[in-house]
Amino acid sequence: MSRTTYTFTRRLVSIASLVVQAHAFWRLPCASPVVVERADPILDPGVVSKHAHTIMGSNAFNFTMDYALTQTATCSSCKVVQDLSSYWVPNLYYHAENGTFIPVKQSGGALIYYLQRTDEKDPNPSEGLIAFPKDFRMVAGNPTNRNDSGSLEQRAVSFACLGIDGPATPELPKQNCANGLRTQLTFPSCWDGSNLDSPDHKSHMAYPSGVDTGFCPQSHPHRFITVFMEVTWNVDDFKDQWYGDEQPFIFSNGDPTGYGYHGDFVNGWDIPTLQTAINECTDDSGVVERCSAFQFRADADMAACKVLPRVSEAVSGVLPALPGCNPVQPGPEPAVTQSGCGAPTEIGDPVLPFTDATKAGWGFVACAKDPAGQSRTLDGSSADQKDMSVDACMRMCGDGGFKYAGVEYSTQCFCGNDVAEDRMPKNGTIGECDMPCAGNAGQLCGGAAQVAVYQKCGSGDCKNAVLG
Repeated sequence: MSRTTYTFTRRLVSIASLVVQAHAFWRLPCASPVVVERADPILDPGVVSKHAHTIMGSNAFNFTMDYALTQTATCSSCKVVQDLSSYWVPNLYYHAENGTFIPVKQSGGALIYYLQRTDEKDPNPSEGLIAFPKDFRMVAGNPTNRNDSGSLEQRAVSFACLGIDGPATPELPKQNCANGLRTQLTFPSCWDGSNLDSPDHKSHMAYPSGVDTGFCPQSHPHRFITVFMEVTWNVDDFKDQWYGDEQPFIFSNGDPTGYGYHGDFVNGWDIPTLQTAINECTDDSGVVERCSAFQFRADADMAACKVLPRVSEAVSGVLPALPGCNPVQPGPEPAVTQSGCGAPTEIGDPVLPFTDATKAGWGFVACAKDPAGQSRTLDGSSADQKDMSVDACMRMCGDGGFKYAGVEYSTQCFCGNDVAEDRMPKNGTIGECDMPCAGNAGQLCGGAAQVAVYQKCGSGDCKNAVLG
């Protein structure tokens, strides 16, 4: 259990300013996951975690983390430059009638609300809201829960079926959500004032009396800004594949109910900047760009920020079982942790997002931008075919005498003799060249407006670019 002698910057907050701040907030967009894998540096530090997560935030994310590590990040999938935090939740799968599992795509990454909520009945109302300290972390929700307990923690979980009239529900909706399923999670905001974590990763924190409103208990007298996290899932992709009497979606922890939904947060904020924003950014529109305390990342840089996975295990495609040892456990009794199913347990070397073709005389250069409506990044010969692979593209470009070969959007091949510098990834990003090749699902063939570029090289001097 970590402890801190955190020194509070006490400030007198008038009742009038508390009223203004009670409705202030900003929305932090996170463009996409930096990685999806079985990693959880809070609940399972230093080992492969029990179930898969979709992880948003900085590229410093790792199997163990502290504040110093967060500050080594070179990019983040979230908008504010001064935020190098990590946020993660279990990912969602469609459970097919034949027993297989197919990942449900996220609509972007996440939208994270920072809500400036206080109450005059708080134990220390004059202190106001304080920024998260170094090495602070917290967990919301209970991954083993499978029933509606009615607790404050359980009330912090809800699901909005977009495109359907009606309130959010405490469990996964029982009808298709035409505009997406939005999972919603409120983190606790009342702190005991000394512990940065706790043995159960929860006891150092508590919810205020109204979950996201109301007052903090005397045992947790200090109040952080409230973190509320939304992730939207494209469940409508499976609208014609429902069967039986139950909804067909399940979280990666084997939860078909939604009662076991949960989330984790590791603080990586520049703390003085966050405190300034809490004090001064009192706009009630939620538009983060109206906060002058922040600087902002370009959308393309956010989307291109990635962490290379290190667990050699499929988390996408059609899967015979959920990643890890996670059988479906509908409850209502708590889920039981499983093991011994043969799932990988070792953290390995990074899984590279390209084909090693150095023995064939080609080295990977980069996942380069290829923006729609502009000249091609590789402007020589091209092909679009259903049996495209990295090898096929290299053969075509090599036979044509070109220096570079590039694969894109699963089916496309482009050749050229130079790559403009402004198309190369910048600011520590890797790019999104993660679409399987149409002709070889074991290879990756670029992405949408992202071309995976390889360079022809001589024997003995062929090398791949170093990523991460």
